Amino acid sequence: MPKASQVLDRVLVLEMVRVTEAAAVAASTLVGRGDEKAADAAAVEAMREALNSLDMDGTVVIGEGERDEAPMLYIGEKVGSGNGPKIDIALDPLEGTTICAKSGPNSLAVLAIAEAGGLLNAPDVYMDKLAIGPGYPDNILDLDKTPTENIQAIAAAKGVTPREIMACVLDRPRHEKLIAELRAIGCGVVLIGDGDVAGVIATTNPETTIDVYMGSGGAPEGVLACAALRCVGGQFKGRLLFRNEDERSRARKWGITDLDRQYDLKDLAKGDCIFAATGVTDGSLLEGVKRHGSRMTTESVVMRASSGTVRWVKGEHRIER
Repeated sequence: MPKASQVLDRVLVLEMVRVTEAAAVAASTLVGRGDEKAADAAAVEAMREALNSLDMDGTVVIGEGERDEAPMLYIGEKVGSGNGPKIDIALDPLEGTTICAKSGPNSLAVLAIAEAGGLLNAPDVYMDKLAIGPGYPDNILDLDKTPTENIQAIAAAKGVTPREIMACVLDRPRHEKLIAELRAIGCGVVLIGDGDVAGVIATTNPETTIDVYMGSGGAPEGVLACAALRCVGGQFKGRLLFRNEDERSRARKWGITDLDRQYDLKDLAKGDCIFAATGVTDGSLLEGVKRHGSRMTTESVVMRASSGTVRWVKGEHRIER
């Protein structure tokens, strides 16, 4: 368990919930409306406003894109009052924009913070990912091994057969071979349309029946998921995937020299960190935002690595007219 940070105080733990609540409430007004961009923009604006109300010197290291790609919460943007502790922030104001637009499950507002330098400044490229929850022997995951070998290792550690293992995979054409290989060995596959942060976190909750997350998704989402795993336990392996030379060049500009490196949990999120999420739509982790007349209710989770504490927070919010 990492040492408690003097920078990340207890007040910030609950303030992070307030930030994700604001983004979730804003996005919830556009659930099922079919407009991904509008929902994302509403969440971004609300999260930025909430962050800027805090007494901290925050820097966005995982955000909505690079400065020329995003008007708000871009990578490198300073947030907060400029006073107080120096903090790195990884965020996704609306994880699962398509889910939100279609009123599907597991759309979240997500945020992680750490002391400056605590979160990998990952480029916006794909990352090959393997993740499991707590309770396994160390170092049983390896991206250099086949999916079959990794499933066999997980099954052996649990004392079961591969037929009793359930994997979560993003439903994408690029994963057709992975899905076929998993099913060929009898492994169950839960396909999700979007939201791989929620997919990784699901491995930590026995009630989901998901044992492992596998496949490629966004590298920024990998950092966010690792912050959560640092708080509750688990293992993660990730490797950046580059589709062209432009993406490789961009990674080098960010200081990444070993383009084939296999990252583990502590490479992506080190030291003490705080992870917070609020449900936008109902899902396996959290209930979505609900409207009750002139009030809205939210459900959030906030975790801290140094203490291993997980808090579930129910919020009630007055709707301004």
